[in-house]
Amino acid sequence: MAGAHLEPDSQSAQSHRLPHDALPLLSTCSRRRGLLSLLLVAFITSTLFFIKELSMFPEPGSVSATPPFQPGTVTNSHPLNSTVDPVVFSFIMWSEDAAAEGALLVKSILLYGTRPTDIHIICDHTAEQFLRKRVALVQRPSHHVRIWFYKPSWQSMLDRVEREGSIKTDHSAGLPGLMKLFIHEILPPTVKRSIFVDTDALFIADPALLWDVFDTLRPATAIVMASHPDQDSPEWHHASRICSCVMLLDLEKLRSLRLMDSRIYHELDDFPALSPEAFRAKYGLPGGHGHGRYDNVRLGDQGYWWAIVDHRPDIFEPLSYDYEITSCLLDTYLTGLGNELISEEEELRFQIHTKGTPQEGKVILPKLLHFNCLHGTPIYMEWSGWSDPSNSLTARWGAAVSYHVGFKWIWLNKGRPSDPDKTIELFTVSEVVFADELASGTPARR
Repeated sequence: MAGAHLEPDSQSAQSHRLPHDALPLLSTCSRRRGLLSLLLVAFITSTLFFIKELSMFPEPGSVSATPPFQPGTVTNSHPLNSTVDPVVFSFIMWSEDAAAEGALLVKSILLYGTRPTDIHIICDHTAEQFLRKRVALVQRPSHHVRIWFYKPSWQSMLDRVEREGSIKTDHSAGLPGLMKLFIHEILPPTVKRSIFVDTDALFIADPALLWDVFDTLRPATAIVMASHPDQDSPEWHHASRICSCVMLLDLEKLRSLRLMDSRIYHELDDFPALSPEAFRAKYGLPGGHGHGRYDNVRLGDQGYWWAIVDHRPDIFEPLSYDYEITSCLLDTYLTGLGNELISEEEELRFQIHTKGTPQEGKVILPKLLHFNCLHGTPIYMEWSGWSDPSNSLTARWGAAVSYHVGFKWIWLNKGRPSDPDKTIELFTVSEVVFADELASGTPARR
């Protein structure tokens, strides 16, 4: 019944009732047993956890399946050697305007590069200071970077051209532009290969992809550049059929071939330089009678490179247009930013200026943009056309230019603090001696 108090059976209660003074003792014993049980469970749990943690570490002398990261190594599914060969570049930047463009090129290399990088820059004092100011903002690059500034005097460059005896230029790049023909003589013999890029260009992909092209070349190949056999320009002796704006140069081979002539080589009387025969085959005798300089060569150094590779196709291979998305004559092949879901087959149908070229039937996947022939400005980033949204080049690539110009140098501090070896080192070579002078053993007085 509700509210009733039920009493146990009297006999049963009597048989199980304990003495009053025994109750505290029973309560204390029960609490002790409970505490001991809890301690035992905690001990067993801790022991099992410790054993599990201990099993995660190898015994002394054992090899871990996944080695820890070490500076200078690449940790992926296919480990590389701890020492990775650098990607090597050579540039010419003579003047602050050239350095302004070249700085953006260098920035793009540091932005997209995945390997150590060596950069050799032939420049004047103004260009060196311009570049140093920007590079100084990068203290923790993602990979080790070394930059050399080679500073030949104007007179030394004049002297080298004079010793060659036949070349001159009508191009706006002037005398420094002709130094593209002498990179193998200015850089030391320890630099065996390099990627040359004009300053009015920038990478939008890993430069190591371009460097790896070296591994695909024939053994005799010394020069790689874009080939445009579809171009017809008799006024330039068809020199627009190549572009010396982006080149892979095997400097070691060019040295062994003795690319450019010098009266010093004549005095040595051992073997002739490669270029004189090539120049004569394309342009006749220098000055028309063999005692002057070529006045019928157009496009500056490119006219001379064209004579060389046209005369010696055995040392030349064409470069994929992926690495020369050019705004000059070829309208960047009509490739550009746009439909992110387009297929390679559709993209290929839109491309122009590829028929009859090594690129025919191959989709262009842009990796390097080249903004040449933007007339009216010495610095391509300041071209007035970028502010015109109706301009077709601006529609295709204006956003890319804006992004890279606005990308801050300090954002290149992507290296881990635990990788102190990944730094930027800068060197200046003030006294440049050309290789022909070294061959004579008596460098000319400056």
